[in-house]
Amino acid sequence: MDVGLVCDACSALTPIGVPQCARCGAAVALDPRNKRASKPAPINGTNNCPRCSIVVRAGQKFCPNCGEKMPGAAGLADPAPVTFDVETRVGPRAQGPQAKPGRNTLFFGGALQSARAKLTLIRGDGEDGVSFTLAGTDHLAGRGECPISFPDDPFLSPTHANFRYFNNQLIVRDEGSLNGIFVRISAPATIPSGTTILVGEQVLTVSAARLVEDVPDAEGTYFSASMIRPSRFKIVQHLRGGVTGWVFTPDGETVTIGREGNDINFPDDPFISGRHSALQLAAGVLSVSDMGSRNGTFVRVAGEHTLKHGDYVFMGQQLLRVEIV
Repeated sequence: MDVGLVCDACSALTPIGVPQCARCGAAVALDPRNKRASKPAPINGTNNCPRCSIVVRAGQKFCPNCGEKMPGAAGLADPAPVTFDVETRVGPRAQGPQAKPGRNTLFFGGALQSARAKLTLIRGDGEDGVSFTLAGTDHLAGRGECPISFPDDPFLSPTHANFRYFNNQLIVRDEGSLNGIFVRISAPATIPSGTTILVGEQVLTVSAARLVEDVPDAEGTYFSASMIRPSRFKIVQHLRGGVTGWVFTPDGETVTIGREGNDINFPDDPFISGRHSALQLAAGVLSVSDMGSRNGTFVRVAGEHTLKHGDYVFMGQQLLRVEIV
């Protein structure tokens, strides 16, 4: 915060201890008597302000009534405007073509200067929201009384996750939440059987299909039902309330997921792209990849996961971007 005196003539801020205003040259002082005594003698001649027509003594660079710059006044240019960060309001924001208007977070004071990362909330319109600096060691997040709290999100557990530093890395850990933590993949990812993924609004558990044998009961009677369809995948859809939805059992090595024209389609999901994700089972290895979707493909964290710069974390209804600083 700047501290100083406001010039009576042009309202510019002058640091304490400086006897004259840097903008208009008028004398400034804490004691009004000293200010009057040190006022320079008027220069011969007067001018009229072009805006308010008040009589202004010659040599005055700005009108003392309205602040208008007087014609022919030479001297220092007007100081550059200073903008402030809309999140913290703690100081000037970086200027220039690389600056993102209104989104920079400034670090100030003691502990915050040791922050190595921050989380930025992505709003529903895709713009950046509030940012959380990670300046300690552990940073709990959830619906309850946590440093990173979203009290109105009913899909977050009271203590849902912990963003913590370990061995100079940022790690997110599931604190036993009901709905889990999901991290967006940036490249094809190998996943163990039974992994849960998030595609649009669809929560799907992917497993390698097990061979089901048609065997009789103890009395030698076979169960009569539909024929067993050979499959390599088992993809289970989870519905709100903990109910199981569709169960997909495709028989190919690769399964595509999207809104239309895929092996599995969700035409009513507005957050799924036309061709969104692909699952593959090759040589016993299960993997998932994103097909250039708009909203990305997310994999649920099992225990904890090491984060890198640019990662996106989804938990509850909150999407957070990771920035390693």
